[in-house]
Amino acid sequence: MVSLPRSMEDVINEPLRAQFEFFLDQHRAALNECLDGLTDEQARRRLVPSRTTLLGLVKHATFVEKVWFDEAFTGRPRSEIGIPNTPDESFALDDADTIDSARAAHRDACAASRAAAAPLGLDDIVAGNRRGPLPLRWVYLHMLRELAQHCGHADILREQILAGTSVD
Repeated sequence: MVSLPRSMEDVINEPLRAQFEFFLDQHRAALNECLDGLTDEQARRRLVPSRTTLLGLVKHATFVEKVWFDEAFTGRPRSEIGIPNTPDESFALDDADTIDSARAAHRDACAASRAAAAPLGLDDIVAGNRRGPLPLRWVYLHMLRELAQHCGHADILREQILAGTSVD
């Protein structure tokens, strides 16, 4: 098994791809870990007017992985991949969604994303995105932006949940 970097300092002098992948995996893990120690009820709790919940964020992150590393790489339609048509729909929870199921789906999607990207170079083009052909480098940067934004959302929601506050 390959040893992964343990900290940001471990990748400072590594090639750009190793740096991108380290930060992607760090943000993926942070979103998955936002559910640590919570009940399913807490993870489903709506604290803002939108559909954004901690469980919904992890479910959405799974959607995002499949959009950028399946749809964009293969050109397969979202219906074939088994994901919602819009980002907003990806936050919707149903009765079968639990912390365990969301975490497992997210981990599986992240593993599939890593496998899909592995044979490509940063300048290789993926052609299946709705925006048109994009280099893997752009996909990685977009994913970092998306995941960082949602990690921030998760931090705030988790803080509110643990403090026992809610917005009516």
